[in-house]
Amino acid sequence: MHKLVSTEWLAAELGADDLRVFDATVFLGRNEDGSATVDSGRSAFEKGHIPGSGFIDIINEISDPSSALTFTAPSPDELAAKLAARGVGSETRVVFYDRTMNMWATRAWWLLRSIGFDKSAVLDGGWKAWTTDGRAVSTDPAPIHPAGDLEVADRATAFVGSQAVLEATTDDSVCIINALSAGQHSGADLTYGQPGHIESAVNVPAMGLVDPATHRYRPLDDLAREFEGVGATGTKVIAYCGGGIAATSDAFILTLLGHDDVSVYDGSLRDWVGRGLPLVV
Repeated sequence: MHKLVSTEWLAAELGADDLRVFDATVFLGRNEDGSATVDSGRSAFEKGHIPGSGFIDIINEISDPSSALTFTAPSPDELAAKLAARGVGSETRVVFYDRTMNMWATRAWWLLRSIGFDKSAVLDGGWKAWTTDGRAVSTDPAPIHPAGDLEVADRATAFVGSQAVLEATTDDSVCIINALSAGQHSGADLTYGQPGHIESAVNVPAMGLVDPATHRYRPLDDLAREFEGVGATGTKVIAYCGGGIAATSDAFILTLLGHDDVSVYDGSLRDWVGRGLPLVV
């Protein structure tokens, strides 16, 4: 199974005993006062989903409930226990999809990668591609799978904290990538309390990796040239965003392109700004 799968591939594989498919959608929005809203995609899932798929709740199920930040990764053992309870084991394959621009699917994929599980994939284009291609849709309850025997092989570098990022700002051997928009990177758009970006960071917006009309990723050759253009080849990469979600889309594509030394700053700007660390414009 490739790390990025098509709707054609998934439609042919549905029903396989070893396959687990999960909708990982979260909806982000803004109140009238500008405050952020974070809503589970479960209700959308219940109105229609890929046949045989379940819903994985990134907010409440596979994030650390004790953290002050919404999407902090749980401990490897806790994460493995949660996923094993949903039927993920050493002999299963897992496909994640979402209803936005793939970044929730890549967040779930990156979480699995962080505990050494490599038999997982992202559905290219997610729900939009599935429905646009005219694939079957179901409202049946999510299947209940037997618990899996998921073992942890912790990839300690999958996620890094603020200290590693701070050290990387003066380390030419590390490329820091901001996955937020160009406006957020430049400081023109103020979203996280301070304008600008982490010092020395380059900008590859996660939303720009995806065709907005189809939600599928742009051709990999084009994406390879884009990452090469900012110096993200032959070097260690740390990707960040606002809360460690969009950054996983950049990290996923880099991994797909063969770059293994990639980390995600979990917490990202919400953590960075909360610690009083500076941004530059």
